[in-house]
Amino acid sequence: MEWREFLGSIISNTSERDRIATEIGVHSVTLSRWVSGESSPRPHNMRQLLRAMPKPQRNQLQSLLEKVSSDVSDVDIDTSEQEIPYKFIMEVLDARASIPDLLRFWSITRLVLQQALRQLDPERVGMAITVVRCMPPRDGKIRSLRESVGLGTPPWGGDLEEKALLLGAESLAGHVTVSCRLEQIGDLQSNKTFLPAYQSEHEVSAVACPIMHACRVAGCLLLSSTQLDYFAPEARLSLVRGYTNLVSLAFTPNDFYDPELIALHIMPPPNLQQSFFNGFRQRVLRRMQNSASSESRIASTDAEQLEWLQIEESLLNLPPEPSHAQV
Repeated sequence: MEWREFLGSIISNTSERDRIATEIGVHSVTLSRWVSGESSPRPHNMRQLLRAMPKPQRNQLQSLLEKVSSDVSDVDIDTSEQEIPYKFIMEVLDARASIPDLLRFWSITRLVLQQALRQLDPERVGMAITVVRCMPPRDGKIRSLRESVGLGTPPWGGDLEEKALLLGAESLAGHVTVSCRLEQIGDLQSNKTFLPAYQSEHEVSAVACPIMHACRVAGCLLLSSTQLDYFAPEARLSLVRGYTNLVSLAFTPNDFYDPELIALHIMPPPNLQQSFFNGFRQRVLRRMQNSASSESRIASTDAEQLEWLQIEESLLNLPPEPSHAQV
């Protein structure tokens, strides 16, 4: 028996076909095309297919697939990977209890993002994860969000913080922060829903989850993938929610705001923002040096925040551009 025939016998059950398709993030019609031979799954899809298989059929399907592809010969189909390891959760809690206040945000977010990348993109097909946080209120209202700590696997760079931007109502992150509800877009190129989003380079699908505490919001965790419908499986969305909750431990209570205070503006697109960030590190250093000669000495995090506020003010005062097209 060939693997296509075996898969066909499994998905002849319509409910099982739909479950498997949802689990691996493809359309049910795609499964039928694999069975008929109209198309073949990519190595990544083959591995996802095995992980979605019911236990009784996994080994047999893997044996059949190994006859036509070496990419599945060493697949680990342990379903425990669908949950955040308990040992790691304890590691984050220990960090929360022991790390000094000044280092807590950076240390915990880096720790969580590194583990999230390992678990959500184990085959390194390409993912970016960024912590997006609210800028301080202006006249009592929050006008924009800023990308903060970010990590990625190729084709994204390892550290994304140097490419951080300000986001507003035009972005998926902005929409999720305002609504306080997780949203995912399976195909940014053909997205026709109400969700606004700029599509960055390499980005094919995306998901954002609000960072919440006591019904208040601090921003969101934003994830992008090079793969179509990568965040469609419910198991993957559950991991996104879990890692977002862990990221929330990096924030202080004062970092969370009543959703009624979120009144985001439309921020300029990345190409227009970039010039305002040129020399950012030099300006931060200059602020610190100037403060060193006075009694009001400021830390690097405070100097960075002041620079972000200056950039936000400049961007908010720019005239609106007709090129702010939405995806």
